[in-house]
Amino acid sequence: MKIHAVFNRDGGTFRTMDMKAFAQTAKEIFEKHGHSFESESVAGKDIVKALTKAATQDDDHILMAGGGDGTISAAADVAWKAGVPLAVLPAGTMNLFARSLKIPLELNAALESLADGTIKAVDISTANGQTFVHQFSIGFQPRMIKLRNTLEFNSRWGKRLASMRAFAVVIGNPPRFAVRMTIDGAPTERTVSAISISNNPYGRGMLPIADDLDRGELGVYVAERLSPLSVMKLAATVLMRSWRRNIDVNEILAREVDLHFPHLYSEAKATIDGELVPLGQDVTIKIHAGELKVLVPA
Repeated sequence: MKIHAVFNRDGGTFRTMDMKAFAQTAKEIFEKHGHSFESESVAGKDIVKALTKAATQDDDHILMAGGGDGTISAAADVAWKAGVPLAVLPAGTMNLFARSLKIPLELNAALESLADGTIKAVDISTANGQTFVHQFSIGFQPRMIKLRNTLEFNSRWGKRLASMRAFAVVIGNPPRFAVRMTIDGAPTERTVSAISISNNPYGRGMLPIADDLDRGELGVYVAERLSPLSVMKLAATVLMRSWRRNIDVNEILAREVDLHFPHLYSEAKATIDGELVPLGQDVTIKIHAGELKVLVPA
């Protein structure tokens, strides 16, 4: 294999590492397994440009991306459109896509597993053409992330603490909004507090991640009108891994979902793979089965 790696030196674990030493370690690990390896470390603001350049330099290579979930989501978009395989190096806070791919979260272990890995076809999804590998969400999560981003944090644990503080504020006034949904051609209209649509349905673990990424189905999760008490109950059922029995959450499997928001305000936001984006009045979510090639542990 020929690997071209792009590391986001501003993201997660990399912010406190000697990137030159780490790049040399990565090179030694891949060369030990008989592969060629080259890498570059770039600032977060330059990551998409560097990924795009690396993905289009030639046809016979694998694009490796190292960073948090935002970096990996951007890399998946670039790799999918360029038609090159993607290798995911988890260096963020949650590393949700890496977890679904069963990649070890310790960096050297991840490098070893990928150097001995194999190429697999998995699914990728889009919301109005914008790709995501984990989740599109509206309602509760965007409001919480918007508030969290106003708080200061300088580490992964600081980010988690800020998220907990934001959650505590938002549960006091859960969002409610009207939505017209068409799920695989079947229309319905509801008032809800949150909608999350995942690239393959969530598994049985505590974290909201897919156990399998090649089922060719979206997981559609709709939380009905939530009160502060019902939000706390929902959080408790998530921690106990029993949220599927929570009557306030509906799970639906689909291949395409159309959303229309009749009373959308101008500053409304959604999240795509944890990043805030403007929310349009009409959104079409599709899954593209087997269209993303990824390097996974053997």
